[in-house]
Amino acid sequence: MKKQENPVLENKRDKIIENLVNEGVFKINGKQLYELSLYELMKQYTMRIE
Repeated sequence: MKKQENPVLENKRDKIIENLVNEGVFKINGKQLYELSLYELMKQYTMRIE
């Protein structure tokens, strides 16, 4: 059974995934974006912005 997360964090995670996909990023370190934690997604997203 999937662990339920905070809906606000889940929404933020979905938006980060959507933005990365719009930039053409579909995998990070060989993993699909939805398999990554919010921390890993935010790290990649902020590195792309800078």
